Amino acid sequence: MVSFKTVLKKFGTKGEKTGWTYIDIPEKIAQQLKPNCKKSFRVKGKIDDHAIHAIALAPIGEGNFILAVNAEMRKAIKKIHGASVEVNIEDDAEELILDEGLTACLNDEPAAYSYFKSLPPSHQNWFSNWVKSAKTQITVTKRIAVIVDECLQKMNFSDMMKKYRDDKNLIQ
Repeated sequence: MVSFKTVLKKFGTKGEKTGWTYIDIPEKIAQQLKPNCKKSFRVKGKIDDHAIHAIALAPIGEGNFILAVNAEMRKAIKKIHGASVEVNIEDDAEELILDEGLTACLNDEPAAYSYFKSLPPSHQNWFSNWVKSAKTQITVTKRIAVIVDECLQKMNFSDMMKKYRDDKNLIQ
């Protein structure tokens, strides 16, 4: 477990990361968490008193990473960018459990399944969590259909979300 104090930061204009609130994870800390790792990996622990798990650190170059702090996390810790936080994290090696409906539908389309499995586990988790966050069964079904179709087109999660950003029936 690595513990440190830091300040929440926020990207201005930075491509797909525009507006993100995040925590810098310097190379020295990243090496303590997962030595010699230069690609995204998951961590668990706490930000202040809020428990986190299966949160991916994103590499930003030269061994440094960021931990995105989403709206749910900010609400739980009652802080915004510029605020100090206490971070206690460790490598999260637990196996991800993907949405069963999503994996069943992907299994029915071998090309989509093959592409999906070629993605890093954190990206597979983004797709799965998008399905799990749907509020109705109709939305679950629509999201699974979109994911299967876009995996057939070899589209990643970020590009898919941009494509469907204005379709409120899928996003809500």
